[in-house]
Amino acid sequence: MNSTLQDRLDQIPEKIVSDDFLQSKGLANDLGFWIFDYAPEDELQVRDYLQFLQDLLAKKHQHLSIAHIDLLSLLRDYLNSRRILDRSLQKQMSQGDAALLKALHGPLHMDKFAPYLVQHGQAEDKDIVLISGVGSVWPVLRAHSILNKLHALLGHKPLVLFYPGEYTGQNLSLFNRLPRNDYYRAFRLIP
Repeated sequence: MNSTLQDRLDQIPEKIVSDDFLQSKGLANDLGFWIFDYAPEDELQVRDYLQFLQDLLAKKHQHLSIAHIDLLSLLRDYLNSRRILDRSLQKQMSQGDAALLKALHGPLHMDKFAPYLVQHGQAEDKDIVLISGVGSVWPVLRAHSILNKLHALLGHKPLVLFYPGEYTGQNLSLFNRLPRNDYYRAFRLIP
């Protein structure tokens, strides 16, 4: 277990139940979007923590409603709802990743996928939105694309993206290896 990571995780509950966080105060009228970045090798510890966090909030902060959206589960459900999951899997096996990405470019455009995320994740009706599974859906879905589209759909609703990589406050680097994508409208949740 990574004790530095655990120290950072332990700070999350107090931060996300604070009035400043819930009302996006002190953010110079920016959106209440936050990123909790962590080393990719700590993915399993973060997944376990997310379950603990949901249980803790349900028990101690019953007045708050939380939406936890696992992108991999949501992506599977979305492709199923469009009746293209099986065909997508077959295309990937027979023609490879590049053909799959090309075939899914249209159906996974953020103008289509992001509203599905908000609706099926019940994000509009919740006080806080937690999103995980970024590494599991790469390269089919990209974190910066999702966040950019969610700005228009969620406004000032507090959202925390759990990100297996580095967020500098200016750039996202998935797995600490991939080229950085510019994204500067979120704040680091716990430095």
